Amino acid sequence: MKPAKLFLLLVISVAGYAQTSPVKGIVTHKGEPVPFANVVVEGTSTGTSTREDGTFTIALPPGKNTLVISAIGFKTLSKTITTSTALHLELTEAVGNLDAVVVTGTMKEVTKMNSPIPVEVYAPSFFLKNPTPNIFEALSVVNGVQPQINCNVCNTGDIHINGLEGPYTMILIDGMPIVSSLATVYGLSGIPNSLVKRMEIVKGPASTLYGSEAVGGVINIITKEPGAVPTLRVDAFGTSVGEYNLDVAAGLNTKNASTLLGINYFTYNQKRDINHDNFTDVTLQNRISVFNKWSFNRPSGKNFSMAARYVHENRWGGELQWTPAFRGSDEVYGESIYTNRAELLGNYQLNTSTPVYIDYSYNYHLQDSYYGLVKYDAKQQVAFAQLRLTKKLGQHELLAGIPLRYIYYDDNTPGTSSATSGNAPDIMFLPGVFVQDEVAVTQTFTTLAGMRYDRHNVHGNIFTPRLSFKYAPNINNTLRLTGGSGYRVVNLFTEDHAALTGSREVQIRNNLKPEQSWNANLNYAHNFIMKDGFINFDASLFYTYFTNKIVADFITDPTKIIYDNLDGHAISRGITVNADASFANSLKIICGATWMEVFQIKADETGAAKIPQLHAPRFSGTLTVSYTVPKPELTIDLTGRITGPMHLPVVENDFRPARSPAFALLNLQVTRSLGTLEVYAGVKNLLNFIPKNPLLHPDDPFNRPGGKYFDTNGNARPDTNPYGYTFDTAYNYAQMQGAKMQLGLRWTVN
Repeated sequence: MKPAKLFLLLVISVAGYAQTSPVKGIVTHKGEPVPFANVVVEGTSTGTSTREDGTFTIALPPGKNTLVISAIGFKTLSKTITTSTALHLELTEAVGNLDAVVVTGTMKEVTKMNSPIPVEVYAPSFFLKNPTPNIFEALSVVNGVQPQINCNVCNTGDIHINGLEGPYTMILIDGMPIVSSLATVYGLSGIPNSLVKRMEIVKGPASTLYGSEAVGGVINIITKEPGAVPTLRVDAFGTSVGEYNLDVAAGLNTKNASTLLGINYFTYNQKRDINHDNFTDVTLQNRISVFNKWSFNRPSGKNFSMAARYVHENRWGGELQWTPAFRGSDEVYGESIYTNRAELLGNYQLNTSTPVYIDYSYNYHLQDSYYGLVKYDAKQQVAFAQLRLTKKLGQHELLAGIPLRYIYYDDNTPGTSSATSGNAPDIMFLPGVFVQDEVAVTQTFTTLAGMRYDRHNVHGNIFTPRLSFKYAPNINNTLRLTGGSGYRVVNLFTEDHAALTGSREVQIRNNLKPEQSWNANLNYAHNFIMKDGFINFDASLFYTYFTNKIVADFITDPTKIIYDNLDGHAISRGITVNADASFANSLKIICGATWMEVFQIKADETGAAKIPQLHAPRFSGTLTVSYTVPKPELTIDLTGRITGPMHLPVVENDFRPARSPAFALLNLQVTRSLGTLEVYAGVKNLLNFIPKNPLLHPDDPFNRPGGKYFDTNGNARPDTNPYGYTFDTAYNYAQMQGAKMQLGLRWTVN
């Protein structure tokens, strides 16, 4: 370089340096240095990183400057300074979503870290990694939660938590028991993902706060606040097999109120038959759901919100030549379900000094269906109201409530018939009271004790206590121990639609009694903080002991489902492990594994022989891997679930295996951000896994007497049907749909 140019550069550098002032500082957390933190002057490209001892030096222009300090595992700090003296900057830890607000575990707002009850929180962004048209399918990537399809023709399903069947899982919307009983079968399909603010999951009994059905766990779907949604958001996608889904959400704010309107439409009308059994692989559907939520701005500051939802669905599955003209006939087999459902829910705050709330919900569910020749008409109304009070007294956080639940259910099955009076609708009237006391004994030790009393109009008095302890010596380690009791009031025909597929006769052996359970759960959470990322880790041991367990016997008689209270006890036990890792290079990994054993022991057995529960895999695991490329803004998501072998409902001399194979379902997606637009494309079921022989005897679904397989008296012909097979739809371990492409678009107007 020529001397003149070198001299000029030196002059410019000195002049530039003369206009800046070097400032030294140190970044710490609780007195300990934070290495490799980023220190940037806001609005400029000037920045540096802290050294291993947390110190840094940065040149600042004269006057007022704002420093932005960020580090993995800590909340971003903005500090405005006007001095050139040494700085001491203290960061606050923010590991993962520990500061997320949860309500399900204790029925009051508390941060996830401070909750004495372990609560898993999932944001909408988590479910966008594997877009689905409804909540039921979205939950497949949550560890320990298993959406289980129970019928291969009508695709009825329920949600298992830690191996316990759907009737043990309570589904709440904004804390209200909206999706229960009859709606557990089809109601989850009508909840669009676009309305979800977050999803909270409590694994283990929560009957002390939520009553019957909350034995295995609670899934609380928190909907978005009307005042915090974009003006318009549209999410539309289609798949290569002909599924189309549209979500539209719109928000409007006025001086006195804000509102959210959500519309979801899903359609699938392709008659596909991958395994060539002349039956549809997946039910054909047309569904529309409309949701409207209002939040009112009251001068007193008291909360008042209300929401309504309407769902209409028409679905059918069956032989490929079926049309609506064959509905209910014996010419072509089909299972056709019309669903109409209306919901209302909300809450009203009575005062502000001592928060007292009125929670309320109501839903009406009408189902008009045929399962082959079997007609099933059902009508259900569920009304719920609750007076809830919270009060802080010193170290005590008190919660008390007076809930009232009313259920009216009527159908055309033996479940609502009487030998003396004919039709006898099932009416449940369930008032109760609960109280809970959370005590911060020390800064590191918290206790929670609760008790609930319910008075059932048939079963009488029901008590459900709960006791919990939380020990957190520091932000990185938390130990929780919870024990309690749960109960479940029987509502047989609204909970197990395997009885209504038209392929088996239902037999109720005795008067069914309510189930009772005792549960213990030990949870440990640890946070690993590294210079380039963090890992949230938690593990839980769970154990549940049941008495009066209601069991469905599919095996004794292949033509029947026999229901009775278990003469003995049942046990669900296991361990579940979760890890949530985030790194500075934009790599995020969420994974989990569950090992469990769910079985029954009859009273006359020594305990050595165990009867395994159906559809409860010994091992399962989930995985979500995300990586973002800064330029272009491209995100790659790999999601998947592995399911170990599980026992299946086979018949005598069944040629199909009694246990399913281990299988994995993987999904790959790429998302491109274009400002207010997002385009995403991917492949579902990347490994193209398809279960074998889901239907038994599909070529004679009506079991016709005098036909190829049965004589005129209905007996199996020894030459063509030596094992006496009859049509059966209950053998299921995965959806009958292979690999498929998906393409979608999201558009947001703020």
